[in-house]
Amino acid sequence: MSRLTVAPEMVKAFPEAQVRLVIAWGLRNDAPWPEVERAHDDLAAGLANETRQALADDDERIASWHDAYRQFGTNPRRFRPSLDALNRRLRKNGRLPRISGAVDAYNVVSVTSGTPAGAFDLSRLTSDVQIRFAVSGDWFTPLGEPEKVEEPRPGEVVYAQGNQVLTRHWNHRDADATKVTADTRDAVFLLERVSRQAVPDVDMASAQDALAALLAPHAEELTLAVLDEQSPEATLKG
Repeated sequence: MSRLTVAPEMVKAFPEAQVRLVIAWGLRNDAPWPEVERAHDDLAAGLANETRQALADDDERIASWHDAYRQFGTNPRRFRPSLDALNRRLRKNGRLPRISGAVDAYNVVSVTSGTPAGAFDLSRLTSDVQIRFAVSGDWFTPLGEPEKVEEPRPGEVVYAQGNQVLTRHWNHRDADATKVTADTRDAVFLLERVSRQAVPDVDMASAQDALAALLAPHAEELTLAVLDEQSPEATLKG
């Protein structure tokens, strides 16, 4: 059995943090996802005709992550939260990158709901994953740089299995080993908040439902779960 847990010290430091999970089994990520393509096209059209706008740096949903990063000692202007980085790209290019159906799905939900999002290939998880503060001995191989090994600074927030770090600076950058690819068949998708005021529970639930709706046509089975102060543990696979 593999679980995702939030370390007690994380719950104490960030009591309003919440992670919404969508666990997908039997994904077909090697074919077109027309629903996701339409969502991206609609987003780009809305930005072009100014009926919608990318989030600004001072938007409460981004600012709450800047505050959290500073709390654990990371400069959010140097290592930007994923939500911030995606919205900066939207403001510059007017559209999001296209990678694969599954990745494009969580990216478009991220920017439309104001929640950082990501995913891990479940076949690459070999033990329990914990959201915790980094410690000496942790190591990280960045996405797109499989030959490079970094040592996270003790105290920064990471997702980790053992000493293998899966994300640095909470959601700034993912690891290469657990990335979702065209070959991924089972994956856990994550939607995050750090402030209840910035993203209330109802908005988190709506984002989770929106992501599940985009994944459902391309998966055999979906499971939803919530990690927060009251329930800091969820089963990923049996």
